[in-house]
Amino acid sequence: MGFFALIVIGFVGWLLWTGRLQRMTAKDGVMLGIAVVGAVMAAKGKPLIGAIPLIVSLGYAGLKLRKPAPRASHPVAAADVAEARALLGLGPYADAEAVRAAHRRLIATVHPDKGGTEALAAKINAARDLLLRHEALTKPPAESSDP
Repeated sequence: MGFFALIVIGFVGWLLWTGRLQRMTAKDGVMLGIAVVGAVMAAKGKPLIGAIPLIVSLGYAGLKLRKPAPRASHPVAAADVAEARALLGLGPYADAEAVRAAHRRLIATVHPDKGGTEALAAKINAARDLLLRHEALTKPPAESSDP
């Protein structure tokens, strides 16, 4: 059981080293802490008491793996897309390259280093991100030329 505790603690060290621990949700962090406590209790000679937190955290991990993760990109509202296109001065059929070019042209004039405001620059950046995300969601997947 001491070896298992070392594996769990090594895993936590790896999470810290790679920066993944900072990106965990609060529930994931709590379950990881419960797993560490269970592993340490089992290593200290109390395997029955240590098994309970380990089983709880493993059950949580199993449920989380079984449940699909929420989609990172949510649908974009048509009104938001229209507003973003108007802000960047783009037509309805502008592609991703046109969005990037319009953003570069506009941000060069309103950047805070050029005398513009941070709020306007942030709004322009958000419009670019929204249009690029919308383009990626609506663009049909590219067909591969592999035989």
